[in-house]
Amino acid sequence: MATAPPCLPPPSPVDTSRVDVFWHEGMLRHDAVEGVFDIGLDPGFLDVLEKHPENADRVRNMVSILRRGPISPHVRWFPGRPAIVSELLMFHTSEYIDKLVEADKSGERREIAAGTFMSSGSWEAALLAAGTTLSAMQHVLDCHGKIAYALVRPPGHHSQPTQADGYCFLNNAALAVKLALNSGSCSRVAVIDIDVHYGNGTAQGFYSSDKVLTVSLHMNHGSWGSSHPQKGSVDELGEGVGFGYNLNVPLPNGTGDRGYECAMTELVVPAVTRFGPDMVVLVVGQDSSAVSSFFTPQKHVYIYYLTYSLSTDSAVSVFHQTQFGMLLMVHVTPLLLQFDPNGRQCLTMNGYRKIGQIMRGVAEEHSHGRLLMVQEGGYHVTYSAYCLHAMLEGVLQIPELLLSDPIAYYPEDEAIAVEAVESIKRYHSEFVPFLT
Repeated sequence: MATAPPCLPPPSPVDTSRVDVFWHEGMLRHDAVEGVFDIGLDPGFLDVLEKHPENADRVRNMVSILRRGPISPHVRWFPGRPAIVSELLMFHTSEYIDKLVEADKSGERREIAAGTFMSSGSWEAALLAAGTTLSAMQHVLDCHGKIAYALVRPPGHHSQPTQADGYCFLNNAALAVKLALNSGSCSRVAVIDIDVHYGNGTAQGFYSSDKVLTVSLHMNHGSWGSSHPQKGSVDELGEGVGFGYNLNVPLPNGTGDRGYECAMTELVVPAVTRFGPDMVVLVVGQDSSAVSSFFTPQKHVYIYYLTYSLSTDSAVSVFHQTQFGMLLMVHVTPLLLQFDPNGRQCLTMNGYRKIGQIMRGVAEEHSHGRLLMVQEGGYHVTYSAYCLHAMLEGVLQIPELLLSDPIAYYPEDEAIAVEAVESIKRYHSEFVPFLT
């Protein structure tokens, strides 16, 4: 366990029955685009175009459920603020920041990475997201609270030091990690990312560092182009002195609540324990959620480490070969599905509540209860808010359920996910030095 930083002499009088939420209305002014999904295309033959997945409505519901939902008595609100350029340079290069500033000055809507649009109001919102996250971290560092949540948009965990990616302009969580490391009261920070997509920007920024443990639980989506060259595979472990301190946990589609709990308890908690952080950051995305079931695995055979491929066209056997020569066979029968527009992992409120409980335990054990949560994805406008509510119930260790799940029944079989977790665990034990 890390030694107590000077500002937190035990026992601490700080209230841990509340979450301190940092928010600024100006972040709603980022307006990406309308069209077909996230590509900003009007094909000319649709009467109704949809909003970009990363739109203001999703966050409006998150704000309103915390203000008026059952958890509201447990929430304290704090104002956000814009970051200044010198703060951004803790993580991003000056050339990249100059590029964003020039794009903002043009006043024109432009696509600066695939699906990532900048328009009037976007840069202001991005600065507010970064500054609000920094304020939340400083709040914890200054001992004004132990549990803080930066409710921010646009998201940030795909943004790398030199480029935008995946709806992200500035890496809010990474900037907060840099602030903590520069504060003098934190020497090691653990970042746990449960967004459905690989937190590639955060990983890239700390890829050569042994001061930051980055663990990302995500669906196995691989690279999606020049702005996202990282695959999120188990063999992306870091480099130099940072080798072994980037742990990827790519999980099968439809992993579900029990599969995520297995990954948290078997992979995340042991890694954080061995690392011994004095600050814990939870990067939160509700895009791992589901509104009903995705598939029912009928039969499977798992061989060696982590590989899988799923088909939902019919009941089929799927084989996938990787560079390691590993093979998974899965028989899949599809069911009616409805899920977050950007994810396929089928977490319910119970899953998010359990993750919150686990992360609270991790923080109590290793960082003297200090936990910063940073909002990322989550694109189902209503259910994302419900899952946020449930996660905070877990973090605050509220014994009774304050809000019931609108999903009445969710069939789940975690067998494939559990075998994937066991395979990753074997890989880590063989190739990750600090875990051996």
